[in-house]
Amino acid sequence: MLRVVLPKGSLEAATLQLFESADLTVRRSSAVDYRATVDDPRIAEVRILRPQEIPSYVAEGLFDFGITGRDWIEETQSDVVSLGELQYSKATNSPIRVVVAVAGDSAVQRIEDFPAGVRVSTEYLGLTKRFFESRNVPAEVRLSYGATEAKIPEIADCVVEITETGRALRAAGLRIIDTILTSYTEAIANPDAYKDPQKRHAMAQLMLLLNGTLEARGKVLIKLNVDADHRQAVLDVLPSAKSPTISSLANGGFAVESVVEKRTINTLIPALMDAGATDLLEIPISKIVA
Repeated sequence: MLRVVLPKGSLEAATLQLFESADLTVRRSSAVDYRATVDDPRIAEVRILRPQEIPSYVAEGLFDFGITGRDWIEETQSDVVSLGELQYSKATNSPIRVVVAVAGDSAVQRIEDFPAGVRVSTEYLGLTKRFFESRNVPAEVRLSYGATEAKIPEIADCVVEITETGRALRAAGLRIIDTILTSYTEAIANPDAYKDPQKRHAMAQLMLLLNGTLEARGKVLIKLNVDADHRQAVLDVLPSAKSPTISSLANGGFAVESVVEKRTINTLIPALMDAGATDLLEIPISKIVA
């Protein structure tokens, strides 16, 4: 039913891992194969292509459903339907930023400090030109094919580059002076495909699985027993997504379960036991669908 396109490159491994965790495992003959399959009746075919190209291909109707970055949707100004953010990136769950950076010892502190004709090196030609025009700073924007940060100061006065943590730019001796765009990974649809009720329903079901998987990351299910005398003390310690589930036990006391952050377990479990919990279990979670 759905023709799907997924990102190759920096987002590739994280995207394939997400699909596998969502029980939508992407299979291909080799790591360099651009064609793939998913054993799911809603997915007819899968291609793996550069995220820069995906918005245009989805807009043209070559694919029904795609995953790319908001940065490339804005760069290409493609006519696509956003199905929502998927909050992951190549290294973390944080968004990337498209930033303007200068040499660390540059006197420039803000965009308006640049002289007319400032030399800008970037992979984002359209986004950069529109940004400098919006600040009324005439700029000579040049396409970069890589190693953009190495072009300061001889080839460029500043660069427009993506960063997730800022570490690589700092290591190159650069300083960020402005942010053009904050970009999450995003699921998009072809407008005509989205108008098709059957395809739209299939897309919604895929998003349910993907978002449920992302929601479960870093969380575990805690199950425990507690007697009536210690029930409130345990509940006072126990965080929960909404409210803990409590049920009566046949021999008296209560069974309690709640979803909690994995990172809190090292202090939470001892605190629960100190409060009177018994028979405590920590259970991994693959999806949370509310």
